[in-house]
Amino acid sequence: MKVHLKTLGCRLNEAELETWAQAFQKSGHSITKQAEAAQLIVINSCAVTQDAARKSRQLIRRIHRDNPQAKLVVSGCYATLNQDEAASLLGVDLVVSNKDKDQLVEKTLTELNMDVMPAMSTEPGEISLFTRGRQRAFVKVQDGCRYRCTFCIVTVARGDEISRPVQAVIDEINALYKQGITEVILTGVHLGGYGSDLGNNLSDLINAILSETDIPRLRLGSLEPWELPEDFFTLFHNPRLMPHLHLPLQSGSDTVLRRMARRCKTEEFSVIVSQLRAQIPHFNITTDIIVGFPGETEEEWQDSFNFIKQTGFGHIHIFTYSSREGTKAATLPNQLTNDIKKQRSQQLHVLANDMKLAFCQENIDNQFPVLWEGYHEPLEGGKQRVFGYTPNYLKVSCVMNNDESVENKIIATKLMAVEEGYIIGELDDNRLL
Repeated sequence: MKVHLKTLGCRLNEAELETWAQAFQKSGHSITKQAEAAQLIVINSCAVTQDAARKSRQLIRRIHRDNPQAKLVVSGCYATLNQDEAASLLGVDLVVSNKDKDQLVEKTLTELNMDVMPAMSTEPGEISLFTRGRQRAFVKVQDGCRYRCTFCIVTVARGDEISRPVQAVIDEINALYKQGITEVILTGVHLGGYGSDLGNNLSDLINAILSETDIPRLRLGSLEPWELPEDFFTLFHNPRLMPHLHLPLQSGSDTVLRRMARRCKTEEFSVIVSQLRAQIPHFNITTDIIVGFPGETEEEWQDSFNFIKQTGFGHIHIFTYSSREGTKAATLPNQLTNDIKKQRSQQLHVLANDMKLAFCQENIDNQFPVLWEGYHEPLEGGKQRVFGYTPNYLKVSCVMNNDESVENKIIATKLMAVEEGYIIGELDDNRLL
C-alpha cells in the first residue's frame, strides 16, 4: 500500500510524520510524495491560530477532493481540539487524537483493516525522509507543556510534559545516521523542559548525543528562553551543535509579556542573546512576535518595536493576534481592531526584513560548511540552482551543471552576495567535509 503523509504547523509535527513514515515502512507499506497515487493519506493538523485551523480544514477537503478513493486519517492539534468537527468532514475515515499519536500507525492499520505482511523483516532500505525529499531529520524528544501562556491553545491540545529516554533518542539518531542523514533537529512542545519528568535536562541530552552518536550536525528546534541549564551556552563550543536558536520572544514589552504569562522578560532575554553572541561568532537568533495582543497600547507597541530593533534578529515569524476559544487571552478586555493589528504587522515586517538583510550582510565573505539539499530549480542552458544551509541557518544558493550533484553533502562554501531570499555561495570543490 502507498502512504502519503502531510503536515501543517510546527517542527514537532514534522518529527511525528517521520516516525509514522518509518513505522508504515516497517509494516510493509511504501511512502509516496504524490498524494494522488496513495491508497492512504495521513494529515497531521495544526491549530496554533484560527487561521491554522482553517487551513487544516481546507487541506483535508482538498486532499479528499483530489483523491476521493484514498483512506484519510487526521491527527494533530486541530483534530484533537475539534474531534467531532474533523470526523464529520467529508472523506475522513479516522481521527487520532494527540494522546494516541504513538499508536497512530497501529490504529490505522487495525481500524481501517489495512494490515499486511511485511515484504521483508529488515529495516527499510530507503529511509522515508529521502522518499519524501528531505535531507534532515526531525527527532521528537519531548511532548506537552506545564505552562499556560494565555494565548496558547497548543498546551491544551498536547497535554502534560512527557520526555523520551536519552537512550531512545540516541538509538534513533544512530539509526538515522546509518541511513545517510547528516543533520537532526531536536523538537518538542517545551524543548527547554526536556527531562523534567526524568530527572535530567536538555544539556544532559545534548551532551549524550554529542558523545554517543557521530551525527555531524545537531540542531535545536524552537526553545522557550527560560529554564536553560547553567552549562547550556558552553555546549555551542562543539562545532557539531549548530549556532542557531529560535527563541520565541512574543513581545518586547514587559507589561504585554506579563499579560501573556510569559516567564522571560526583556532584560533576561537580552542577557541570553548577549551570552550567545559573545561566545559564538555569527550566532543566529530568530524569534516569534505576536502583534496586536489584547490591550496592547501604542506605548507598549513602541516599547516592543524598539526592543526588537535594539536586539536584532536574523528572522522573525510575525503572527497577528487572533482570539482562540479556550485560552485566557480570548477573555481579556480591550481587543484591538484589525486595522491597528494590520498597521503594526506591516511596520514590523519592514523592520524584520531590514534586520534579516543586515544579518546576511554580516556573514558575507566568510566561509561556512554548507549542507546541500535535494531541492533544485532548473535553469536554462543545462544548469540548475541548488540550495543548502549554513550552520547558522542561512539559506545559500549556487548554480551548477545538471549532471552535477551535491545533494546531502557538506561542502565548504564562501558566501559571496545577498540575493532576495537567499545568499549566493561559491563552492570549494577541494574541501568536501
